[in-house]
Amino acid sequence: MSKPDRVGRVDTSKLSRGEVIAVIGGLMLLVGVFLKWYAAVSVNATIAGEKGKGSYSAWDVHSIMRFLLIAAALAPLILAYVILRDHQLSWPRGEMTAVVAIAAIGLIFYNGVVDRPGDPSGEINLRLGWYLAFVGAILMLSGSVMRQQETEMRRKPPGTM
Repeated sequence: MSKPDRVGRVDTSKLSRGEVIAVIGGLMLLVGVFLKWYAAVSVNATIAGEKGKGSYSAWDVHSIMRFLLIAAALAPLILAYVILRDHQLSWPRGEMTAVVAIAAIGLIFYNGVVDRPGDPSGEINLRLGWYLAFVGAILMLSGSVMRQQETEMRRKPPGTM
C-alpha cells in the first residue's frame, strides 16, 4: 500500500534541464533589471534626467521597458508552473517562452549596444546589471528551446488545418 502524497507537495522531477535553465535565466533577468545597467563617466553626461557622474539601473532609466522585462522574466516561471501542474497547451511547451526571450534579447541588446540612453551616449558605459540581464535572457531562450525540442509536435495529415 503506497502512501498518498501530502497536499501542496510539488514534484519537481517533472522539470527537465531546459526548464531549470530557463527559470535560472528568468531570475537572472529579474535581478538584472534592478542592478546598475549604465554609468555616466563624465560630468557633462546626462542620463535619466540627471547630469553628472553616476550609475543607474534599468528600473531608473527605462519607464516602459522595465515592466516588459519583468513580464518576460516571469515567462519561464509560468512555463515551469504549467509543466508542474501538467496543463495541456495547444502549442509545444517552451515555444512562447522562446518568443518572449527573443523579444527580451532584442530590447536589451538595442538599449545597451545600438541606442544607449544618455547624452552623449559615448559617455555612458554598461554595468553588471545589463550583462546579467542579457545573459539571463539568452539562458531563457536556450532553456526554452531545449524544452521545445523535447516536446513532440503532433503532425496533421496533409490538407487539414
